[in-house]
Amino acid sequence: MKNEIFIIHGTDYRNMAERILKEAGVAEKIGDKEKTVGIKPNYLAAIDPSLGATTHPELLEGVLKYLSENGFTKLVVMEGAWVGARTADAVRLFKLDQLCGRYGAKFADMQNDTSEVCDCAGMDIKICSTALHVDYMINMPVLKGHCQTTVTCALKNNKGIIPNSEKRRFHTMGLHRPIAHLNTKVRNDFILVDNICGDLDFEEGGTPVQMDRVLGFFDPVLCDSFVCETMGYQAKDVEYIRLAEDLGVGSTDLSHAVIRELNSAPDGAVNPAGRSPRKTARLSAHVKADNACSACYGMLIHALARMEENGSLTKDHPPICIGQGYKGKTGDIGIGIGACTKGFAHHLPGCPPRGAKILEFLEKVLQASSRKSS
Repeated sequence: MKNEIFIIHGTDYRNMAERILKEAGVAEKIGDKEKTVGIKPNYLAAIDPSLGATTHPELLEGVLKYLSENGFTKLVVMEGAWVGARTADAVRLFKLDQLCGRYGAKFADMQNDTSEVCDCAGMDIKICSTALHVDYMINMPVLKGHCQTTVTCALKNNKGIIPNSEKRRFHTMGLHRPIAHLNTKVRNDFILVDNICGDLDFEEGGTPVQMDRVLGFFDPVLCDSFVCETMGYQAKDVEYIRLAEDLGVGSTDLSHAVIRELNSAPDGAVNPAGRSPRKTARLSAHVKADNACSACYGMLIHALARMEENGSLTKDHPPICIGQGYKGKTGDIGIGIGACTKGFAHHLPGCPPRGAKILEFLEKVLQASSRKSS
């Protein structure tokens, strides 16, 4: 179903990718073993995935292993680095040629590919030929922020399958409209999202937030709408998502999404402040975490980042508590985030609650707290 959302937690990224593809029935949906299957990760430059900008190679290996074991032999991994970087440098860093070789896949550098002019719902756009001629496409974006478009995930990841000249033109047009129109033509048959440690703000990485999740979607618009809520935004805040829905690419309606949690978040605690850059550590200073899971903690950090941006995050507030260590604790002991704090006088349910819900809840509670203190 187009409205399904698959979520899996953990740190065995290769197996997590395989599990989502299996649960989603991707092999059955592709069908004919002679079909050409394209895989589009996000290797905009030679940047280590731990910085929150690029697809973890373990996920790509999981996809290739799954497809190979299901009898698909015509596999093409494709990528075109952003303008100013060389795809070949990313290939070298991640040893993509060796990885592809192990599973009989080809690697196609979109910076060296031919292109064709396509009518994309009334807008002529050059698209790389290799991407146009696959029978099924698995889009593998990273869930992260973007300095110009606010967020970037499935829809924008397809900018890697157009020539550099067209990428430059997209920027002169303002990105939003051409991204939406591009996705009326290119395939988005399945989207496997790297939600392991995406950057808060910048597509080049540097402020990763550890969440240790992988997500799966059949609808790229639904995917990016879910990403917005994860990061504390609304789909209506991102123009290219709204435009893509208007053009019939997909739906922003999360109220009718069917969420399939394939497992629970692991019990082990995470301490993002201990291994994250300055901004994340600064935001973590607002939190009293006790054995918090990565996904829940990450959602809270995304929400706090939005509050810092809009000026609603104050220094003086009751403790914001999160984590399994608060299970069974009751009373007016702070602001509780997530199901583990259900005994708190003020708490937001969810396991984990989405970033947009956390943002709305915290702003309301902090405003009320401020009025009382004044």
